[in-house]
Amino acid sequence: MDVMKAIESEQMKENAENFCVGDTVKVFFKIIEGTNERVQVFEGLVIAKNNGGIRRTFVVRKISYGVGVERIFPLHSPRIERIEVVRRGRVRRAKLYYIRKKVGKKAKVKELIHRKNA
Repeated sequence: MDVMKAIESEQMKENAENFCVGDTVKVFFKIIEGTNERVQVFEGLVIAKNNGGIRRTFVVRKISYGVGVERIFPLHSPRIERIEVVRRGRVRRAKLYYIRKKVGKKAKVKELIHRKNA
């Protein structure tokens, strides 16, 4: 078991987790097509995070041409170039699966606004 933990600790990314559930993120994901490699951006709402060490994943949902598309990304994958937070969301749930049934404005998440103390 110690060997497994040693290998996993080598492959874990530093500062990979800078977002929460409810945030709108851009995931820059490397795609290999034959011999060439390109970066594809997947922008959407984080609706779930699953914890499990190096096997930690998160689910991003977006609406593409009127159809909901969800994608599960491994957080510590070498194919993920970077994760950029577009907008912080204010939610009170750990999993936002109820968003799947909502359409239009009801599927929005309120923005989290940090107030400065004067």
